[in-house]
Amino acid sequence: MSDIDAAAGRYTTVAGEHRSELEIKRSRFITVLRRTETEDQARALVAELRREFHDARHHCSAFVLGPGREVQRSNDDGEPSGTAGIPMLEALTKRETAGGATDLSDITAVTVRYFGGILLGAGGLVRAYSESVSTALSTAPLLQRRRMLLYAVPAGHAEAGRLENDLRNAGLSVTGTDYGAAGASITVALPDIPGSAEHFHDRLAAFTAGVSTPEPLGTEWIDL
Repeated sequence: MSDIDAAAGRYTTVAGEHRSELEIKRSRFITVLRRTETEDQARALVAELRREFHDARHHCSAFVLGPGREVQRSNDDGEPSGTAGIPMLEALTKRETAGGATDLSDITAVTVRYFGGILLGAGGLVRAYSESVSTALSTAPLLQRRRMLLYAVPAGHAEAGRLENDLRNAGLSVTGTDYGAAGASITVALPDIPGSAEHFHDRLAAFTAGVSTPEPLGTEWIDL
């Protein structure tokens, strides 16, 4: 991820889990992609697939974690050094997503290899593991995550519905409305970028004649 993307508070990840398979010179390469947010989750996927494909020779892996892709790891699992894990990791980190960004994160790739009896050589292995991950990514469902500023907007019961509609029609993201005994609270999510909060305050003041004062709730990463 570039510094610009990280500062903008957005990145792309895989939606859930996705699998694909390639056969290269009689060897089977089964790649599993899964959304993971911690190293424990990434390693749990490797362990699961070792159990599921217990008779396979190799279970190579790579993962990228964090909004700024702070954690990057790979493992060759018995393949010659540098021929599996690193090509897999590069397939993840260099993958272009929407708008040409290289911002894929919170993702683990595990490629299970069943040896087919034909040696591929170091170059062949690099190409095979890289292609296996790239092929899986080409058909995997991806989604964008964005860091959002959350605000609670107080409103009376009678005005809450109209105000919520006004906020939505203004292009603001309303994540929910809670109704209590004293009134309603509308939660609004704003992109965590310069000028976003100021624009929101201006629109809210116009909608409520300056009566409603939003309460900041902090930031949260939200799937778009």
